[in-house]
Amino acid sequence: MSIKKIQEIKEYMPHRYPFLFIDRVLEFEAGKSILALKNVSVNEPHFNGHFPERPIMPGVLMIEALAQAAGLLIFYTNNTRADEKTNWYFLAGVDNARFKRVVDPGDQLKLHVEVAKQKRDLWVFNVKATVDDELACSAELLLAKGVLK
Repeated sequence: MSIKKIQEIKEYMPHRYPFLFIDRVLEFEAGKSILALKNVSVNEPHFNGHFPERPIMPGVLMIEALAQAAGLLIFYTNNTRADEKTNWYFLAGVDNARFKRVVDPGDQLKLHVEVAKQKRDLWVFNVKATVDDELACSAELLLAKGVLK
């Protein structure tokens, strides 16, 4: 698989600035795994309040970045894209989340996502985020297909 850059990612994902947390896809295998990259910049709006004197990336945003990578893997696997109302996957569960390392502005967060189970439109993923090969966060995520009304 060739590297996917931001313009192609935006064709598949409904997210936009300031809430698109994937900058590049480094590799993926349909139905199995994806490795994506999030460049953590001091210019991101959450750093104004988390925390101004010692900015760190919030753990919930690491989980969101991992969920976005998982959603992107679903879209790539099914060769579909998010449309206006019908083809959306939502974060439906987070289990066993652990945070092991602070993520600072300037870090590159690698998002590792592997399919654990899939049944119809319900997907379970084992995920981890690393910085310089050091574990920052891990969890099990559940994504489910939904419809916007």
